[in-house]
Amino acid sequence: MKKKNSITIKQADFFTIFIVFIFTVIFAFLLIEENYFDYERTLLKELSISGENLNEEQMQKYHETKKELKRIFIKNTIAIATLAFILFTIVLGLYKILNYLLQRDLQVFLKFFKETAHKDYVLNPHTIFFKDFKIMVGYANNMVDTISEQKRILKDLNQNLEDRVKKKTINLQETNKKLLQEKEFSEEILDAQKKFLRYTVHETNTPLSVILTSIELYTMKHPKDKHLSKIEAAVKNIFSIYDDLSYLVKKDQVEYPKSMINFGDYISYRIDFFKDVATMSKVSFDYNVPEENLHIYFNKTKLQRIVDNTITNAIKYTLAGEIIDVNLKQFGSNIEFSMSSKSKAIKEIDKVFEAYYREEKNREGFGLGLQMVRNICDEEGVEIKVSSDENKTSFTYVFKMIGE
Repeated sequence: MKKKNSITIKQADFFTIFIVFIFTVIFAFLLIEENYFDYERTLLKELSISGENLNEEQMQKYHETKKELKRIFIKNTIAIATLAFILFTIVLGLYKILNYLLQRDLQVFLKFFKETAHKDYVLNPHTIFFKDFKIMVGYANNMVDTISEQKRILKDLNQNLEDRVKKKTINLQETNKKLLQEKEFSEEILDAQKKFLRYTVHETNTPLSVILTSIELYTMKHPKDKHLSKIEAAVKNIFSIYDDLSYLVKKDQVEYPKSMINFGDYISYRIDFFKDVATMSKVSFDYNVPEENLHIYFNKTKLQRIVDNTITNAIKYTLAGEIIDVNLKQFGSNIEFSMSSKSKAIKEIDKVFEAYYREEKNREGFGLGLQMVRNICDEEGVEIKVSSDENKTSFTYVFKMIGE
């Protein structure tokens, strides 16, 4: 709401006097103007009576009449101006007296409100001139009496409450002390847990790399059997979990710079990594690398978390013997990466990206992967689309092309 401008009493007083003065001048001007018109009309009448051909005696008489009329006009003008000035002075004097009395009463009320804020102060009705203000004095004094009574009651209540507040304060201080001790203990446990997790993640990388390298060296000299394939698939699953944990541990301490990535080749590389895992789950991938090079400007670690979690979830929930369709297409300035397959319909699509949520409770995992995917997509402006029915479940991610 627009704030209205306000003026002081002195300003209002000045404007009122100015307006009265203007009206007085206008009134005097109108009377003088009418007097002048009478003077003009009288001269014309005198001239018409005398006729056009005037002798010397008539001409002299005309000039004397004109001179007398002019004297009367000046005299009337001075009289009108004097009368207007006297009327203005009288009105101004009366206004000043009333204004003085009004301001005096207002000053009494202003002093009352100023003093009442700090102590019980009552008004003396005999100091007030206007009857209406004397009625207000009665109301004001009643208000002071009521406030004084309320203050006395509150003082008694406060006196009784002080002891109770002191007791409560002591109890709260003791409770707060215990809470601080518990908080410090919890922070120590949480800090120890973070250190343990960082240490575990760091130390897990080396044996996993050794296992994978050993499997690759072994398969170069010996054929891969079923048991070795299971071991390799399990290690790759652990590697994916390790990468998730590593990202979660480091995401608040490490900056992830962006670079230009050939999206088609990158998806092909990640599918090859999980091909043995898919084979052990009796599913397969259907993916054709696009002929045109589709590039995005993205961080490779974050992109791996999106792609790997989408692939591992597809492998986990796709029905045995089915094919996982992987598509990468350009739509205008966007690139859509989608992965779809036949699986049980998702009952609550809105919850699949929540932490610890799993559609099937007997499935392995903590339900943190898709939450991580959603957080990364929110940070990087990637749109997520999910659809699911009895025939097909599809996850689609819309990326901006490089330069967009």
